[in-house]
Amino acid sequence: MASPFSGALQLTDLDDFIGPSQDCIKPVKVDKRPGSGVAKIHIEDDGSYFQVTQDGGTRRLEKAKVSLNDCLACSGCVTSAETVLITQQSHEEFRKALGANKTAAPGQQKLVVVSVSPQSRASLAARLQLSPTDTARKLTSFFKRLGVHLVFDTAFSRNFSLLESQREFVRRFRGQADSAQALPVLASACPGWICYAEKTHGSFIIPHISTARSPQQVMGALVKDFLAQQQHLTPDQIYHVTVMPCYDKKLEASRPDFFNQEYQTRDVDCVLTTGEVFKLLEEEGVSLSELEPAPLDSPPGGVSAEEPTSHRGGGSGGYLEHVFRHAAQELFGIHVAEVTYRPLRNKDFQEVTLEQEGRVLLRFAAAYGLRNIQSLVQKLKRGRCPYHYVEVMACPAGCLNGGGQLKAPDTPGRELLQQVERLYGAVRTEAPEDAPGVRELYGRWLQGEASERAGRLLHTRYHAVEKTSSGLSIRW
Repeated sequence: MASPFSGALQLTDLDDFIGPSQDCIKPVKVDKRPGSGVAKIHIEDDGSYFQVTQDGGTRRLEKAKVSLNDCLACSGCVTSAETVLITQQSHEEFRKALGANKTAAPGQQKLVVVSVSPQSRASLAARLQLSPTDTARKLTSFFKRLGVHLVFDTAFSRNFSLLESQREFVRRFRGQADSAQALPVLASACPGWICYAEKTHGSFIIPHISTARSPQQVMGALVKDFLAQQQHLTPDQIYHVTVMPCYDKKLEASRPDFFNQEYQTRDVDCVLTTGEVFKLLEEEGVSLSELEPAPLDSPPGGVSAEEPTSHRGGGSGGYLEHVFRHAAQELFGIHVAEVTYRPLRNKDFQEVTLEQEGRVLLRFAAAYGLRNIQSLVQKLKRGRCPYHYVEVMACPAGCLNGGGQLKAPDTPGRELLQQVERLYGAVRTEAPEDAPGVRELYGRWLQGEASERAGRLLHTRYHAVEKTSSGLSIRW
């Protein structure tokens, strides 16, 4: 089964594969002992491995095994166990669900909802040479031809993620003495980073991670809770699909924290990458550019959406920028018109500071890519992390460069990414506090900004994953 999981990866029914040029971020630790000499590996007919030393001696070697606990879900490799999740959440499964819905009895049919991320929209627009608005409208038309009832934009649900991130940071900054709410606050919208943190640093790093749900999972709550109530349906009577820039979103949707035990349904039933949507277009023989555009659907509880919107602050959602501007105003009464980024060790590690009379009031950073993340974690462990907030993303260059985004065979990667960034930034931006419908939903749906219901539906928890003894286990 081929998949656009990454440039080098192919998923098959039996084996895991990692391209020779692709470095795993969790390599096997090799002890280099002086004078140990060179050994050869001999493979028997039964597949067992033996080490043959220079003096002719042999020693049977154990096979290395990689489990879900070892994998960091970095989009560089995937374990056999995780292929199950990917198979359950594929465009083939989406097609099956649509087919089953069409043949079901009228009372048994589900409301099919698709939520599209701004990053995926920008990637499709770059590949098909369309504007973001045309892409959004034509994609809506395509999905509805397949049998989808409603198509939403996750930029709307990201308003809630940003607002909750802002409030959480201010609350933690003011209560710094509480060790359970530690600083720095580390952004939580990237599931690859969350997977890495839970599996590699566990209980040490978890207190630092923001509890705000990602836009995908906020949209899941909006669809399966608020929209279900509006439509007089139970959550299991809605089939919710998201279109995302990375495969790790499939793992996020599968977390037990986002499963409704009462109705035995997930907040997000199926996650499709941008590449899988493109493959679906090809298999259906549809040219998106030739489709008639369809009006965008209004988000649950929102006002009519005539065109897609986004947020300022970069292609990963602008968490640093929105939290920084809000904190500057809320904590120090300082209005920040423009956020100035200062690159540090590389373009994927940048710093932002708020200063007054030569004193640093706030120090934020953006750390993209596992190398920068590892450096950040080491600073934390040594007590030398100077930051109050860090926007953390597992992919170099962030979400617009996610493993599920489209690649163009005739366009160099850097040039393609620049096109995607330009198209992503070409839509109208709005501040989350000013987004139409958001304030009303806090009252109608969530019973207030600081309510128990808002805490339950807009926030989540993290869990340290116990490590099993393994030859791959090393300490960073």
